[in-house]
Amino acid sequence: MRLQTLLRAVFPPECLCCGARVDRDFALCGPCWRETPFIFGAACDLCGVGLPGQTNGDEVLVCDDCHGVARPWGHGRAVLHYADNGRKLVLGLKHADRAEVARAAGPWLARAGADLLATDPLIVPIPLHWRRLATRRFNQAALLAKALASVSGRDWLADALIRPRHTASQDGRDREGRFANLDAAIRAHPRHVARLAGRRVLLIDDVMTSGATFSAATQACLRAGADGVDVIALARVARDG
Repeated sequence: MRLQTLLRAVFPPECLCCGARVDRDFALCGPCWRETPFIFGAACDLCGVGLPGQTNGDEVLVCDDCHGVARPWGHGRAVLHYADNGRKLVLGLKHADRAEVARAAGPWLARAGADLLATDPLIVPIPLHWRRLATRRFNQAALLAKALASVSGRDWLADALIRPRHTASQDGRDREGRFANLDAAIRAHPRHVARLAGRRVLLIDDVMTSGATFSAATQACLRAGADGVDVIALARVARDG
């Protein structure tokens, strides 16, 4: 305890976005919290994007994007819109080695996906191809999965899925191009098919844009015999964002 107190005195907790001092680790300061586009209230049941208006909690809402594209998963949730501080946090996790963002996101993900976690799913991260993993040195989706599993007490499996085919970046591709790029790019790990069979699966990734990656991963889980699949993303790219 004395060592922890000393460390906090020497290295006081800082806001994840601006670096201002905060009361606890892995937190946002008041101004940054207000400027972070958390998704509360009405949201699409398939991708989690925030929607205008209010909901009574029982109404199932579906956004225009999900009306236009078949989703192979059952339900989808998201914590943030991919804009402003939401984009800053995701990019910090993905490209700046800021693993503390994943630690902070654990409780956020648990709140956003509380109803999905109630089914006692196996939490599975979207995989990276080994080349990209070697370059980045970590899978940001796996960090998020571990954080969510720690907070929720649910099982998780880091390598339940594999990405045997190296795919080019999704950046700059239209919706059709994104889906074509991911076609058959994700599979269940041969050693873990039995772990997926008969289980409800909760897929997790840092960002959902078109949903192509989640679709490919969902289909891989279903081919392995999963009882059903839901998805959750730290951030959702809205059409106007």
